[in-house]
Amino acid sequence: MSKDKLIIFDTTLRDGEQSPGASMTRDEKVRIAKVLEKMKVDVIEAGFAIASPGDFDAVKAVANAVKDSTVCSLARAVEGDIARAADALKNAASSRIHTFIATSPIHMKYKLKMEPPQVIEQAVKAVTYARQFTDNVEFSLEDASRSEFEFMCRIIEACINAGAGTINIPDTVGYGEPGQFGETIGKLIQNIPNADKAVFSVHCHNDLGLAVANSLSAVVHGARQVECTINGLGERAGNASLEEIVMAVATRKDVFPVETGIDTRHIVPASRLVSNITGFPVQPNKAIVGANAFAHESGIHQDGVLKHRETYEIMRAEDVGWNTNKLVMGKHSGRAAFKARLEELGVVFGTPEELNEAFARFKELADKKHEIFDEDLQALVSDVNSTEVGETYRLKSMEVHSKTGSTPHAEIELMVAGQSQRTSADGSGPVDASFKAIEKIAQSGTDLQLYSVNAITSGTDSQGEVTVRLERDGRIVNGNGADTDIVVASVKAYLNALNIMMSRVERAHPQSGGV
Repeated sequence: MSKDKLIIFDTTLRDGEQSPGASMTRDEKVRIAKVLEKMKVDVIEAGFAIASPGDFDAVKAVANAVKDSTVCSLARAVEGDIARAADALKNAASSRIHTFIATSPIHMKYKLKMEPPQVIEQAVKAVTYARQFTDNVEFSLEDASRSEFEFMCRIIEACINAGAGTINIPDTVGYGEPGQFGETIGKLIQNIPNADKAVFSVHCHNDLGLAVANSLSAVVHGARQVECTINGLGERAGNASLEEIVMAVATRKDVFPVETGIDTRHIVPASRLVSNITGFPVQPNKAIVGANAFAHESGIHQDGVLKHRETYEIMRAEDVGWNTNKLVMGKHSGRAAFKARLEELGVVFGTPEELNEAFARFKELADKKHEIFDEDLQALVSDVNSTEVGETYRLKSMEVHSKTGSTPHAEIELMVAGQSQRTSADGSGPVDASFKAIEKIAQSGTDLQLYSVNAITSGTDSQGEVTVRLERDGRIVNGNGADTDIVVASVKAYLNALNIMMSRVERAHPQSGGV
């Protein structure tokens, strides 16, 4: 008996980017989109075109680059948003406009300041207007999990009649509970007369840790699209995790009456790419993509796995992309092989100069590290691409002294707007001393909110990847740096964050949380 298709709608590039400090450049969004396309994601929500010129350009770039997945832009239920989304998507091989309006009493009263009939009227106008640009229109009821059932039935029926082919029921604030949320989806499908003319979708947030459970419950009750993100990235506690949704459906075929078209072998590479670009490390015990997801410490477990894998493993590590990252490059590898391997990883250089810079950094790394893996290459390219935001500050040289019983000391030479400046400082450790030395020059006025270190690969010669999160006047940015020397990586990350802060390329999210 054939199963229904479960549409995987990835919103890493839109909702995932709303995590504080997780903004991505246009080229980084394209890199991630190409990996999602290779994974055979059905719909890629590339951004919120009206939010900023940068978001518009990113949606347009993804629409131009992706051919095998549908590319989507979010838009509020107003003509200006929808027209802007349509303009950004006009070159897409397959496009979708995703429009939304709040439907809960609290949102309608305090945010929209509208009566329910006005909300329905605006929603219908938005869907009707969007259909002028594409026959693939999705309508979302923001804060659906706190909306009144009868009102949801009315607005959904009206929007389907207006031409919405997908109806999304978001748990915008993570309020849902699996039993109740799933039953609500089932009841909507049963009670709305024209429900058979649309695909019902869910978009669940993880405020109570229930996003995946709520999504899967909805699938059991008839939802045929799930909106999710790589690594569960997203604002506040994040979104439903794509890898967990996909592998739950694939593993529990006895429970879920659906199947996805996802090529699961690209899950781990996609996870690492998103983590590398956003600076949000994946926790070791994260399901599917965490470093410990297929590791066995217990002697009993190890013995069982060796005798018969299925005793303690319900999935094969290889099926989600583990153990597929072979040693790919070394110090004798040439420019052509370097370029070809990065193209396989979805990285295409815009200019010969970008390739030359990346290759030069590769050679430097190869002198320090004998075995270079895909993860190293991805970190290296992200390091090169960090110059997109402009380099007000660049590390020229540094010397750090740290000895038991003495105060750590750092001497730093920076290029600041093309001029060399030297400084030094003491600190509680070599990283602290280095950051204090940088601040003597930068005087940035920022607060350090996060300092995180993660090993890119195994081994004592592994590159360390550092994430630095800075805040100033309410603006939060993440900076990343990688090097075999963790202090150097830390300085790179701090300077990267300062450069992003100095660039003043702000992200605006007028949906105040959106769906």
